Amino acid sequence: MRIGIMIGADGTSTTIDQVIDIAVQAEASGLDNVWMANIFSFDAISALSLIGQKTERIGLGTAVTPTYPRHPTAIAQQALTAAAASNNRFSLGIGLSHQVVIENMLGFSYEKPAQHMREYLTVLGPLLRGEAVTHNGDEYRVNGVQLGVPGAEPPPILVAALGPVMLKLTGELADGTITWMVGPRTMEDHIIKRLAAAAAAAGRPDPVVCGGFPVILTTKPDQAREKIAEQLTMYGQLPSYRAMLDREGVSGPADIALAGDENYLRGEIDRLRNMGVTDFNAAITPVEEGAFDRTLEFLTSLT
Repeated sequence: MRIGIMIGADGTSTTIDQVIDIAVQAEASGLDNVWMANIFSFDAISALSLIGQKTERIGLGTAVTPTYPRHPTAIAQQALTAAAASNNRFSLGIGLSHQVVIENMLGFSYEKPAQHMREYLTVLGPLLRGEAVTHNGDEYRVNGVQLGVPGAEPPPILVAALGPVMLKLTGELADGTITWMVGPRTMEDHIIKRLAAAAAAAGRPDPVVCGGFPVILTTKPDQAREKIAEQLTMYGQLPSYRAMLDREGVSGPADIALAGDENYLRGEIDRLRNMGVTDFNAAITPVEEGAFDRTLEFLTSLT
């Protein structure tokens, strides 16, 4: 299992230079990946293109870029550029985002999210492979578009798939999934099981399963979870995440956070590895002084 960390989730509190420095630190420490959040701040694909010029080995991925605001031809160009800028260390994580953002804030229709994603992937995948695309659908109409980016190989496509329909089409048309607000039981019995079955039925390779979790190395887990609950309240209220938390049987995001000493964290991460999570994405929650550095140091011991 590859070990990585989330960067950029603190938005405007971090400058672009600081974001790059964190990624450089992560590479120097031996981590396998950095995953860049795409919220209302830095554009994740652009930021990772810059990081690709400052690093040499570490994997780079978006977690995740919303699809609705960007035509698949536009995101394909961005992704191939990021791949070329990083010597093909880039993975494209995409997702639907949430109705409150896409419909209420941005004005797009969120009526048929699964159809939107199916057509999006139908156009995006061939574009990333350098194929000419002609598609006449309800969501997208593309006629003879073909991209060529020197030095770029097709980056893996990871979809933030949570529901059964989305997991099925992800197994059919993408390379894997990248999750958030999914507890371990739900990860094993729902996400991995459904995704693997869909990929096998489509004759595709075993999918990537990147699991994102709030993480902190601490000797005061109860206090840490109280602060995590305050910081992540919003996530427990978004319908798609709320459904995953309900499936797990927990009340909120803090209940799936990995907060504890080294033995506890190692055991939980091993549990995820054994069930088939291929990539662990640690959203280090520095709710205590020194928490980021000591948690990062622990994570590097697992690589």
